[in-house]
Amino acid sequence: MNRREFVLTGLSLALAGPALSQTAAPTLQVTKTPTCGCCGAWVDEMISAGFKASVEDVDYDTLQVLKQKHGIAPELAGCHTTSMGGYFVEGHVPAADIGRLLSEKPVARGLTAPGMPMGSPGMGTQGDPYDVLLVLMDGSTQVFATHG
Repeated sequence: MNRREFVLTGLSLALAGPALSQTAAPTLQVTKTPTCGCCGAWVDEMISAGFKASVEDVDYDTLQVLKQKHGIAPELAGCHTTSMGGYFVEGHVPAADIGRLLSEKPVARGLTAPGMPMGSPGMGTQGDPYDVLLVLMDGSTQVFATHG
């Protein structure tokens, strides 16, 4: 993480944290497989950012059914699925992006950080640039945020 990213991430979290506590952000309903350690690390980062989280461990097939229910195409999938505030959050999406989603309330299904991008929350500090995508109601996507 370079200095600019560090400052911007810190500023985003500082701004999102108070906003989350003042607006009573919905509890993140996280569904994951029991053996995924990076998912637990992501949850810890979300809690540190001011979110509340409820975690349910399920088998792989049950998780895939949930992804289908939300209309998450395989190429958009991450390793865990979160439901909150009428949206889904798929994979290792940063807390500031979730805060922005809840603040702006776009007409959309949710956010995804496809795959398991290195450097995303829960995936270590070093990594390549990655995009967080907004999944629109028709299943198409647009870049919501770029990180790294």
